[in-house]
Amino acid sequence: MAHHHDDADTRRDAAREALEQGRATLGIELGSTRIKAVLVGDDHAVLASGGHAWENQLVGRTWTYSLDAVWEGLRAAVADLIADTEQQHGVRPTSLAAIGVSAMMHGYLAFDGDDDPLVPFRTWRNTSTGPAAAELTELFGYNIPLRWSVAHLHQAVLDAEPHVPDVRFVTTLAGYVHWRLTGRKVLGVGDASGMFPVDPATHDYDADLLARYDALAADRLPVDHLRDLLPQVLVAGQDAGVLTDEGAALLDPTGTLRAGTPLCPPEGDAGTGMVATASVAPRTANISVGTSIFAMVVLEKPLATVHHEIDLVTTPAGDLVAMVHCNNGASELGEWAGVFGRFATALGSDAGADEVFRVLLREALEGEADGGGLLAYNYLAGEPVTGLAEGRPLIVRTPDSRLTLANFVRTQVYGAFGTLSLGMRILAAEGVEVDAMYAHGGLFRTAGVAQRLLAAAVDTPVAVGRTAGEGGAWGIAVLAGYLASGASQDLGTYLTTQVFADAEIEVVAPDPADVAGYAAWLERYEAGLAVERTATEVL
Repeated sequence: MAHHHDDADTRRDAAREALEQGRATLGIELGSTRIKAVLVGDDHAVLASGGHAWENQLVGRTWTYSLDAVWEGLRAAVADLIADTEQQHGVRPTSLAAIGVSAMMHGYLAFDGDDDPLVPFRTWRNTSTGPAAAELTELFGYNIPLRWSVAHLHQAVLDAEPHVPDVRFVTTLAGYVHWRLTGRKVLGVGDASGMFPVDPATHDYDADLLARYDALAADRLPVDHLRDLLPQVLVAGQDAGVLTDEGAALLDPTGTLRAGTPLCPPEGDAGTGMVATASVAPRTANISVGTSIFAMVVLEKPLATVHHEIDLVTTPAGDLVAMVHCNNGASELGEWAGVFGRFATALGSDAGADEVFRVLLREALEGEADGGGLLAYNYLAGEPVTGLAEGRPLIVRTPDSRLTLANFVRTQVYGAFGTLSLGMRILAAEGVEVDAMYAHGGLFRTAGVAQRLLAAAVDTPVAVGRTAGEGGAWGIAVLAGYLASGASQDLGTYLTTQVFADAEIEVVAPDPADVAGYAAWLERYEAGLAVERTATEVL
């Protein structure tokens, strides 16, 4: 026992020393329901964390967060973090090696020449940009989703909104917070790539497409060049300014955090997710499974054609990333787990939700590779990838199919991956190759099951880290550490050699029988989409 005790003591001493000597980095991420702050030490482990819950509001017909709520939330998360640091380590962190800010991507924050906001923050959830997105996708020959900042700006131009003549700066949430902390109107390339298309060769906005937009919007924009309204693009490791006195006071009115700390380029949640899963090098990918399911694949070269199912963004280092985003993930599987959980309770079992989930997932491995003739559609919401405006969760089977618990659960898991497979197939047809996929999300807490079935669905080895990780706040703290380290290695090398060198990662290769079974199931699933479409019309 003494040995373990010494280990813990040594770790505590090292953490305390890193905090006292100002070697820790601070990462802050503004997610859709939570603002999270973490301090990360020398070995990239989390030393302390703090958080604050917040909710978006529907004001008029716009999903928004007030800017007051942004600063109240940031202050609350930082205060919580400082309290946690003091409680755990007996130190108030006054000086830091670097700070990073990350937030939800896209959306629209517009400011006038006096740096005052012109309209309430329009978040990525707003879908009022249809005409603009369609016109720009056509003009650029590049998929511009509804949530992108340039779609929001162009829609305001099309609608001749009264604020447009006054616009002098447009940015994202992370760009806004960073600007107020440092005075610098900059943005990390990953976040910038969700405002306007980025050219992976220059790591800057695509010059040709900017020129096309300037011609389209001539006389309708208050400036000659759209570029003059957008933040300057930076890649990971570049100087993005330092915390000013005003910025320090905004973040922490108690004056604990000192001004002068360098900040790394602010990033979007997609970029910090890639960092948190070590998926920033070409031929790597990560899949996130939650309410929605999406895959991000780092490309070796641009795609040949435009696909409405595929969004293109970049890594924080500026490499092109194809994103397949499906609205429906593991929610329906969760609903069924609730049904079986209630049955277990009614039988007198005291199994908790996690245990029920574990038993169901284990049972899925006993199922037939092709699901035994069962089909499941997990569409609680509409699904753009398959062209469905609304969802109707469905289970469909032929009379000669085999309805067993194992086949049922296996099909539900397959159903969570089905739409994603169709999107991934588009990438495969483009010649995109992936060496490994890193999966994260609650579905992978039960070791080996969803991981094995996902490997079959994407026909690629799937890696799952033993630590759930701290997500995006940790990812941006790591990017701050990359800046502080001098950024002498490329980001991918830095992550594999410095951050993830000792990480416990389990890799499962696809089983050929599973792959063949899933392929047969997917063929039926695709044909059966006609049933799903009919269900939305008649029910």
